[in-house]
Amino acid sequence: MGYAIADAALAANHKVMLISGPISLTAPKDAVSVNVETAAEMLEAVKVNLGQSDALIMAAAVADWRPKRIAPQKIKKAHAEDCIELERTADILEHIRTIKDRQIIVGFAAETENLIAEAQRKLRDKGVDLIVANDVSRVDAGFDVDTNRATLLSADGKSEDLPLMTKRDLAQRIVDWVCAKHSTY
Repeated sequence: MGYAIADAALAANHKVMLISGPISLTAPKDAVSVNVETAAEMLEAVKVNLGQSDALIMAAAVADWRPKRIAPQKIKKAHAEDCIELERTADILEHIRTIKDRQIIVGFAAETENLIAEAQRKLRDKGVDLIVANDVSRVDAGFDVDTNRATLLSADGKSEDLPLMTKRDLAQRIVDWVCAKHSTY
């Protein structure tokens, strides 16, 4: 979804910085590409570049948890513990709300249940301008398919249910929303 948004923003003649974790897709040639591997690296890249941005669209499905201890080499079965201890990763959107200035912030709520309630909570708790809510348990939308179905929830209380569409079409709707919001700032 993030790569489709980058393409749509570039097609609308915007400068694009694409901060991306490991993925098999090729970044658009006109985007400035920043590759990261961890949630901490993504947070740092966003912090470093936010000040020069008018908008931040956080489409990445960043892991909420990571192993508390990282082994320097493969852990052999004979020496493995029965349980892997986890710790929370940084919540990028939550952190951004404390340092943002004038930027328009768009987040995603990739959910498997209670879609609208969870998206509304995230909209409120993260202090973003728009949440793109999508049910990733569906086989025709979300991850690993070229289509998506979303509900756009904005901080001004408006909501728009979108039908199943290509990720490119959804990306265009998101970019159009950001452009319209930017023109009112």
